[in-house]
Amino acid sequence: MVTFLDLKKLNNKHREELLKACERVIDSGWYIQGDELSQFENEFASYCGVQHAVGVANGLDALMLVLRAWKEQGKLKDNDKVMVPANTYIASILAITQNNLVPVLVEPNEDTYNLSAAALKDAWEPAVKAILPVHLYGQISPMEEIMAFARSKSLLVLEDCAQSHGASINNIKAGAWGDAAAFSFYPGKNLGALGDAGAITTNDPELAAMLKALRNYGSHKKYENLYVGYNSRLDEMQAALLRVKLPYLETENEARRKIAQRYISDLHNEHIVLPSMSKKAEHVWHLFVIRTKYRTQLQEHLTSSGIQTLIHYPLPPHKQQAYQEYNHLSLPLTEKIHNEVLSLPMDPNMTTEDVDLVIKAVNGFKA
Repeated sequence: MVTFLDLKKLNNKHREELLKACERVIDSGWYIQGDELSQFENEFASYCGVQHAVGVANGLDALMLVLRAWKEQGKLKDNDKVMVPANTYIASILAITQNNLVPVLVEPNEDTYNLSAAALKDAWEPAVKAILPVHLYGQISPMEEIMAFARSKSLLVLEDCAQSHGASINNIKAGAWGDAAAFSFYPGKNLGALGDAGAITTNDPELAAMLKALRNYGSHKKYENLYVGYNSRLDEMQAALLRVKLPYLETENEARRKIAQRYISDLHNEHIVLPSMSKKAEHVWHLFVIRTKYRTQLQEHLTSSGIQTLIHYPLPPHKQQAYQEYNHLSLPLTEKIHNEVLSLPMDPNMTTEDVDLVIKAVNGFKA
């Protein structure tokens, strides 16, 4: 059986270091907002090439807190609009609506599944005050063009980097392009914690200071609350575990690239569409997503061949019951993508034999 992603095996590679990190935290007697967090924030900021990183409880909170902070700063107000790709995971939309902001759902580029500057120009209207580009599947959005457009309209840019740890354009990493960026360290991410965790990156010191207060009940100083805040702190244990895994991220991303290269060079089936890579971008292959009109049949064929696959994602946000007010929207490209995508195994620990099995099974599929 070729599993989609074997987290136990992935973390066992670092078992001794992870156990020592756990012991270090336990023995410290300090479990919230201590040295492990501050050191991880410094190390992750340095990795991303930014001045500040702020650890929070999860990726959704990272998105939500940035938008909330911009409201506190007067840069956004209720009912302002935020352009966001329509084919994203629902968390990107939740962060917008939970701040009493309005999502403008933009069709993605059919080849890369990310936003394009051209699509943003077509969707722009005066009520739009921000852009939330999502670097889907591990490929960074065309940020040079997006930032140029954003600056021309005085728009804020919040990168959703939940799937793009280490992705880059011209050696500038995801998380260093926008006014701020949100990361998830959900266990299955390229940089995964052993539980929920997230972070925000920015070069804005005032924003970073406000975010550190907002994540901690709105408090800069104990028992003094400047804002109506949240409890969204990245705890010491997860920070320590992430510190262990961060130095291995580049190596594991490279392993993902080698698997993706095999897939792209050796998958030959007329019924599938392979992912497209931008020539400028350095892809980190959080997911390897193909498209096919015969998804159900192909998935059943692969399952019977001992290949585990997943669907990211079967239902777009505007068709979810949670967003009934958007159910009437017609977004044909987004709907086509969600109806056809299928994610093949992508695990940095896959063997050559594992990859061979996946390729043989996909190539052997007949509709």
